[in-house]
Amino acid sequence: MSRIRRLLVPALVAAAAGSVFAAPSASAAPAPQCDTASAPFNYVVLYNPRTPERKVDTELRAKCGEKVAYYPEIGVAVATSRNADFQAKIGVFRAYSGGRDVAFPPAASARSTRSAVVDTKENEETTSVAAEEDLSAQQWDMRAIQAPEANKVSGGSRSVTVGVLDSGIEPTHPALKAALDPKTSAGCNTGAPDTTPAAWAPTTSDHGTHVAGTIAGKDTARGFTGIAPGVKLASVKVVNDDGLILPEAAVCGFMWAAKHRFPVTNNSYYIDPGMFYCSKEPGDAAAFEAVRRAVTYSTGRGVLNVAAAGNSGFDPDKQTVDPNRPHPVDKSCGILPKAIDGVVNVSAIGYAGSKSSYSNYGNDVSVTAPGGDRAQLPPTGQGAGCPLSTIFNGAYGTKCGTSMASPHAAGVAALLASRYRHAPPVALRWLLEHQADTIACGTAAPVCEGPAKDNSYYGHGRVNALDAVK
Repeated sequence: MSRIRRLLVPALVAAAAGSVFAAPSASAAPAPQCDTASAPFNYVVLYNPRTPERKVDTELRAKCGEKVAYYPEIGVAVATSRNADFQAKIGVFRAYSGGRDVAFPPAASARSTRSAVVDTKENEETTSVAAEEDLSAQQWDMRAIQAPEANKVSGGSRSVTVGVLDSGIEPTHPALKAALDPKTSAGCNTGAPDTTPAAWAPTTSDHGTHVAGTIAGKDTARGFTGIAPGVKLASVKVVNDDGLILPEAAVCGFMWAAKHRFPVTNNSYYIDPGMFYCSKEPGDAAAFEAVRRAVTYSTGRGVLNVAAAGNSGFDPDKQTVDPNRPHPVDKSCGILPKAIDGVVNVSAIGYAGSKSSYSNYGNDVSVTAPGGDRAQLPPTGQGAGCPLSTIFNGAYGTKCGTSMASPHAAGVAALLASRYRHAPPVALRWLLEHQADTIACGTAAPVCEGPAKDNSYYGHGRVNALDAVK
């Protein structure tokens, strides 16, 4: 389980915020002199859960902010402000703007404005696949987890919706249009859900479309089948056109999943602009706590959140510096959302069944799944080293990454949710882990630590779709 369990985050934030944590009363005060010319930035702002919305509005106006969204269940507001000192006015442990940190990074860093998607492009770049009559022979990743055998038993239930928190799903793709549910789809990049199709459809990235095909794609004409083609998909867009996943978008996404009680979500990203968020750092603490509350609330509403381990090839527990930002990393820090308690953390393996060279690892890995590796190539005619799935314009292509491993686990979780309707997330997670095929560390020791049933490379093992439906 995540090391975040050991952190008393709410206590830390409350202590840091002190008596200003709750919004002030609406007592008479002179109108603030606010900046009306500078560019606005969005912030996540913390309140005590169930703080009345009128108090939130009053404080934000008094400190030169305007409400974009408010989630009273968790006491998190999304506000916009043009004032450079808005965070200081609210409190540096109560407010944070990822967008402002991108525009004005706290220290010079060439990587501070690079997103999770861009930062791992060397692994997740798309390679198009030529049109062929039957693509099934190239789906080695599906055979590795026994998905074809599982599909003969069950493709999953239409009563199960998987929320794909990503860059959007192409609604016209022949393998996806039957599964995609526009009624439960939303764009979240402002921090407030927008259900118009333009808000949740992809624009600059086919990442979410590729992820969606792995989970529930079905194209009989081309011979392509995902893991759970019988379930529905919701496109929850949290990646903006710059490839950034900012805290307010993630909070909105998890709260949308909670509202609609998606049994499963897939999260193939980490939250920008830093890689690690630290509960003791000014600014970071607010973002960390806002995301923690949203994830925890969604879990309480029956959502099993599945996330990618990351493509940096390291053990996050052993890092001392954030590679994207200049602040130190310690046990109070985590890569979000995977570091939050209850999230299924998925590492990647290649065709040969061993850890992908780029995959993160560590004691918080839950399970592993095919993410591909260009050094682990299947035999000729059985596809590329990276998993095949759906991409833009109704086409197909391959990508490598833990972003590709995570939807394999989410697809198996969707099969479990279809079989065990209304099972709580803790039960689905237990089944996902204990039905996995164990993989021992082998020659990777001592870097890989732990027994075959639970080690730092593969967690409880490779997910198994057939066991999920048998």
